[in-house]
Amino acid sequence: MRVKGGIVTRQRHKRLIRRAKGYYGTRRKLFRRANEALLKAGAYAYRDRRNRRRDLRRLWIIRINAAARLHGISYSRLTYGLKQNAIVLDRKMLADLAVNDPQAFGAVVAAAQNQA
Repeated sequence: MRVKGGIVTRQRHKRLIRRAKGYYGTRRKLFRRANEALLKAGAYAYRDRRNRRRDLRRLWIIRINAAARLHGISYSRLTYGLKQNAIVLDRKMLADLAVNDPQAFGAVVAAAQNQA
């Protein structure tokens, strides 16, 4: 007697179609189209998690540069001065200071300009 796998296959298809809930048209109704859509969605999500970090880093650098230029120094000279004076602040922290606490950012800039 042969084993029929219809029940298992249907469960697998239903599980996948449930994951495609909210997609447009046949991408949520038909197994093959839903499977393709989910594979693409997963690939895009993986790629864009990395791109988000790239975009945030660019945003932080733009904010730091803008705030540094208000204090009469460029981004590159600021980072060089921080490194020379052994001030360890990452871009996220510097950008947060630049936006939320300009006085503290000014103190960091002054400290970076001391020796550089």
